[in-house]
Amino acid sequence: QVQVVESGGGLVQEGGSLNLSCTVSGLTFNKHAMGWFRQVSGKEREGISCISWSGTSFRYANSVKGRFTISRDNAKNTMYLRMENLEAEDTAIYYCAARSGDYCGPDFARPTSFTYWGQGTQVTVSS
Repeated sequence: QVQVVESGGGLVQEGGSLNLSCTVSGLTFNKHAMGWFRQVSGKEREGISCISWSGTSFRYANSVKGRFTISRDNAKNTMYLRMENLEAEDTAIYYCAARSGDYCGPDFARPTSFTYWGQGTQVTVSS
């Protein structure tokens, strides 16, 4: 059974930083590309970043480019999201997702391109 668990969410002031983690079990982690999504109540889930299984290829949504950094440690079956210079608009539930294959293609921001999902972790940025 595949388990995807996010952690690291919380409350932070604007301009602050936060680190999210995502730990996966039940699948061959280093054969799956991984992604981060976020969702605000009443809005569609937004894809914000993706990392290839090798960790050498990344994609970012324009809304987070230059402020967020995605990484992974295949030895620990864990992916990370370093979030800096946070804005009130970054407030959302953040989700981790996995999909088979190496590639983070142009569809990386589409939720239907990912198979396995975590339950999410709340990030709140106060202004």
